[in-house]
Amino acid sequence: MKVTAINYGQFLLNSHRNFTGTYFADTVEKLEHDSVYRYLKRDKLTPRIVREKSQQTIKYSDNGHLIFDDTVANKNASRKIQGARSQYSGAAHGIVTGIGIVNCLYYNPELNKFWIIDFRIFDPDQDGKTKLQHVEDMLKSAIRRQTPFTVVLMDTWYATKKLMVQINDLDKIFYCPLKANRLVDDSGGLAAYHQVKDLAWSADNVVFGKRVKIHKFPKHFKVQLFRVPVNTNRTEYIVTNAEITHNSTDDAQEASRRRWKIEQLHREEKQLTGLEKCQARINRSQRNHICLAALAWIVLKEAAEKTGKTIYQQKLEPLQEFVAAQWRNPATTFVL
Repeated sequence: MKVTAINYGQFLLNSHRNFTGTYFADTVEKLEHDSVYRYLKRDKLTPRIVREKSQQTIKYSDNGHLIFDDTVANKNASRKIQGARSQYSGAAHGIVTGIGIVNCLYYNPELNKFWIIDFRIFDPDQDGKTKLQHVEDMLKSAIRRQTPFTVVLMDTWYATKKLMVQINDLDKIFYCPLKANRLVDDSGGLAAYHQVKDLAWSADNVVFGKRVKIHKFPKHFKVQLFRVPVNTNRTEYIVTNAEITHNSTDDAQEASRRRWKIEQLHREEKQLTGLEKCQARINRSQRNHICLAALAWIVLKEAAEKTGKTIYQQKLEPLQEFVAAQWRNPATTFVL
């Protein structure tokens, strides 16, 4: 049997815990272990194949959202892997050795559905690009492909002057959180800059936000700042370039909730497609595995939509059926 993108992707769908090439070979007749790694090293899959796959089912909206964020495929438990580097992981709440992946999600607010439409591997040793530059590239790519969207959502990491000005110049709306120690001026130039967390909030400000200038931004560039309680112990400060008359803290809070759709993608990819589990050491092998994991997520998501199930039900029900069959006719019987 020859390993292809199709049967490797099928393996990612079939397997539940072990996503290694060795296990793949052990579960398929007449498949040599080395042939799996030879395939991963030989093929050259790119984000274009993910975009093309998403195009088959995506439903666009004139009010579509692009959501950008990154995740880290944790490689702490593996041997030396090309492309893995020390970086902060939100999932681990600390520094890990892993492969950074910057994703672009398309969200349709009318349908409350989302699709992955682009991604980049964070590997500055290979291409010299930062995560921010990858986001800029994917944003330009979406414009070039005439993807219909009006809103861009991103995390604190991407709340930079360059990117926010770029989005504004495209006549698009952004919502993104600022760090609590970010310097802003809410006095119209009459007072010094203050950290966001130290600003005073009137009753009107709490409902409608306040107009501020972010330190070192162009003089004319003002944004609306909102204080959004996330829980009893955490508050987010969200800024937008949207028209002030069209905004309230509720709008900012809703935008913040939508931004977490991309965290849902990251969690599902890691738990259901083995995104982090490839042990191949070669950079190209890791890139191919990550691309095929994204494709496997798309296939799972499509199948779940058609059957009216969650993506977890779609993945795990065959395993539940196997366990039920073992109760009826166990391969090994427990005795005392």
